[in-house]
Amino acid sequence: MAAAKDAVSCGGAAMLGGAQLNCSHVEPKAPPQFCTFSWDLHTIAGDQKVVEGTFMLPPGASNVQVYQGSGFDSALSNPIVICRGGK
Repeated sequence: MAAAKDAVSCGGAAMLGGAQLNCSHVEPKAPPQFCTFSWDLHTIAGDQKVVEGTFMLPPGASNVQVYQGSGFDSALSNPIVICRGGK
């Protein structure tokens, strides 16, 4: 059984008052990727906030900052990123 390789790789961190999510298009033969993300973060004030967004990654895009925010001291979950290829 063959498994399809993910075309997008993402990583995020929340610390020192800020949160950042970066992504790269890692499959050269895949088309541009239209992606959505959702990330559960803990605020400095002690609250919980879900940040969401969308972005497009063309082939060859590397370490693109797709989200940056302030007022967060930690992540309550890993960012969830779902992508599909554009035509």
